[in-house]
Amino acid sequence: MHSYDVFRHYERLHWSLEDLDLDSIDRSLVQPEYVTLAKSATMGESNVIAAVHGFMNEFVDDYDFSTFAVVWGYQEVQHHYAFRAWLGAVGEAVDEKAVDSMREPYAPGTTPSATLATNIISELTVNHIYRAVSAWVQEPVLKTLLLNASRDEAGHAREFIHYAGERLKQRPEELPSVLETLYVYSSEAKIKHPVSTFKAGIAELGDHETIDTGFDLFLEKVAADGELEVLHDKVRKTFGNMTGLDLSSNARVRRALADVLV
Repeated sequence: MHSYDVFRHYERLHWSLEDLDLDSIDRSLVQPEYVTLAKSATMGESNVIAAVHGFMNEFVDDYDFSTFAVVWGYQEVQHHYAFRAWLGAVGEAVDEKAVDSMREPYAPGTTPSATLATNIISELTVNHIYRAVSAWVQEPVLKTLLLNASRDEAGHAREFIHYAGERLKQRPEELPSVLETLYVYSSEAKIKHPVSTFKAGIAELGDHETIDTGFDLFLEKVAADGELEVLHDKVRKTFGNMTGLDLSSNARVRRALADVLV
């Protein structure tokens, strides 16, 4: 099974929470924006439980992918705890009610392939942002955490791409749902994570930071001019390579979607 190879790979390269030297945090370098980013990341990563729940239900006939989802979930839980550990070390708390509110599972995609497509976009987006923010942050421990998490997200994206490609070979009728998912997210005028779509309007979040808080701060403080289009291009290229279609612009995505729906 492919998930066995992934598991062995993660075993060899996986970092540990103990690798973060929280005692060496340089508090003189901790900026309020860093706390906001860490809280945003904590909330984004907390969605992992709902996601794994959804994967187990939606892919009940796919043991290989389900096994990968469990391994993926472990790493995402680690990210959640790592950001919380950094926050705790600098005297910042996360609202438990806000975290608890992320537990409820959300509706699956229109097809399992659409669900995988959504997660490809999620992983590519967070990988891009974590890597860019790690270069911007000056506090060394948070910088290391962001870089480690970024590398993990790149690996996750690679595996979701693998499983989506394999499923489309077996279920080509699900291709329109994949292109539709790509079109919806690549049409956004700002960087947006699927979590913010599925978990919008949760009362318990109140004024607490969310994944969107971090993305907005990234665009305001870190992102270079044209960064949104760079990310969209990366996502479209990934889907183009996966499907063998020319998806180099949103207009071409729309045309490809129209062609497969004929």
